[in-house]
Amino acid sequence: MSEQMEKNAVQKSAVQTHKMFMRFNLGQRWEHMLLLISFTVLLLTGLPQKYRAATWSQQILSTPERVELIQTIHHIFAVVLILEVIYHLGKAIILMARRRLPGDIFVSWQDIRDAGQMVAYLLFLRKEKPIFGKYSFEEKVTYWFIFIGIGIMLVSGIILWFPEVVTRVLSGGVIPAAKLAHSTEAVVAGIFIVLWHFYHVHLQRLNLSIFNGSISEDDMKTYHALEYEQLMAGQAGKSGEEQP
Repeated sequence: MSEQMEKNAVQKSAVQTHKMFMRFNLGQRWEHMLLLISFTVLLLTGLPQKYRAATWSQQILSTPERVELIQTIHHIFAVVLILEVIYHLGKAIILMARRRLPGDIFVSWQDIRDAGQMVAYLLFLRKEKPIFGKYSFEEKVTYWFIFIGIGIMLVSGIILWFPEVVTRVLSGGVIPAAKLAHSTEAVVAGIFIVLWHFYHVHLQRLNLSIFNGSISEDDMKTYHALEYEQLMAGQAGKSGEEQP
C-alpha cells in the first residue's frame, strides 16, 4: 500500500512539474504568424530592390518581368501587413473603449528600474536578476521597436507606391526621404529581429509559446515570476471562495 501511495505521489509530482499556462490566445498567435510571414517576404523582395548594384541582386532582377514580379509580390504582402496593422490597432481601440485593454505591454517606470537592475546584474553589482510580470522590459523593447518600425515602413512605402498622388500635396523632396527611410528601417528591423529577438526568444532559451500558446510552470517561475505569483494568488482566492 505504501509503495502504491509513493508511486501515486511521484506521478502527481510529475504532472505538477509539467503544468502549463496559457500565454497567447489563438488570435495573437495568428497575428504573429502573419507578421512573421509578411515581414520575411517583404524583406526578401525588398533587399534586391535596395541593392540593385550588387551582383546577386542583378541576377534576381535580370529581366523586366522579374522586376515586375518582385514588386508585385512586395506590394501584395505590403497589403497583408497593412490589413494586419489595421486589425491590431482596431482591436486595441475597441478594448480601450470598453476599458478592457491590458496595460502589460506599455512601458512604465518599473521597466526602467528593471533595465537598470539587469545592467547591474550583468556587471556583477547585483546578485539576482530582476523579476518580471507578463512582459519583461526586453520584450516591450522588441514590441515597440517593431511597432514603430512598421509604422515608418508603411508610411514611407505608401509614399513610394503612390509618388504622383503624394507630390500633389507634398514637395518632391519627400520621395528620396521616404526611399531612404523605407529601406534603412527595413534593414535595421531585420538585423534587430535576428540579433535581438531571435536570440532572446529562441537561442537563449527555446520559447515556443507564441506558436503553441502555452508556457511551462518552470518558465513562468523563472521568466514571469510576478505574473505567476498573481495567478497563484488568484487561484488561491477562488478556491477559498468555493469552500463552504
